[in-house]
Amino acid sequence: MSSPQPPDAEAEIGVISERAEADPDAERLAGYDIACVRAANPGPLTLTGTNTWLLGRSPAWLVDPGPLLDSHLQRVGAEIEARGGLGGIALTHDHGDHAEAVAALRASYPAPLAAARGAADVQLHDGTRFGPFDALATPGHAEDHFSLIAGGACFTGDAVLGSGSVFISPHEGAMAGYLRALVRLRLREDFDVICPGHGPAVWEPQGKIDEYLAHRIDRENRLIAALGEGRRSVAELLDAVWYDVPEQLRGAAAVTLAAHLDKLEEEQILPRGVERPRFERVRW
Repeated sequence: MSSPQPPDAEAEIGVISERAEADPDAERLAGYDIACVRAANPGPLTLTGTNTWLLGRSPAWLVDPGPLLDSHLQRVGAEIEARGGLGGIALTHDHGDHAEAVAALRASYPAPLAAARGAADVQLHDGTRFGPFDALATPGHAEDHFSLIAGGACFTGDAVLGSGSVFISPHEGAMAGYLRALVRLRLREDFDVICPGHGPAVWEPQGKIDEYLAHRIDRENRLIAALGEGRRSVAELLDAVWYDVPEQLRGAAAVTLAAHLDKLEEEQILPRGVERPRFERVRW
């Protein structure tokens, strides 16, 4: 994608109108000098689409370029131009719906990239500073997942969503690591809005994180009860614990089941004979 020309007045009004429609919190977020450009990739796992976030201006800093969609790149480019250029790009994690557009965006705006793995200019570690961002490791949904805190906001990617819950991938230590990460987020006092990878902004972040912690603990308690009743197959455990999940998300629930079972095994309380969902296991 070539660098877009500065939009004329009519085009700029269209971009602003489209962004306001995608993000009803746009005016409130503007008080933090934050804008959301939502990609047109809605679905069961992406909700209303992937959020690309821009913070500040002259230059702006970007979180998660999103999917490789021309319309999305054009809207992101218009926002970058309106903000006086791009200082850097940070990835919360490298899933395609968050990172697919990195190369195309950098072809037009050759800014440094910060990520936990891959060909990044800055390798993210816990506590890394990149531009205005303070990186906090939040593994669970992905082994390379980070949340990024800046300007009173926390950009949580898929660690905390604007609505619903996330699936936890079955990498080593995933569930225990995710719960620790939620507690660490809960104890932070340097943000008062969550800017998630999907869904609307969250204006009561502590309450949302408490909700996420309670949800995960409730699932684990239901799983332990189901195991205590003698349920051993994947289907039986999903029926007992993820009974409220629609059929189209049952596969994602099985992924999270695997992570919960891993945690029970790590704690040496998993009964014998439990069927395990089959996934490739990776180390974080």
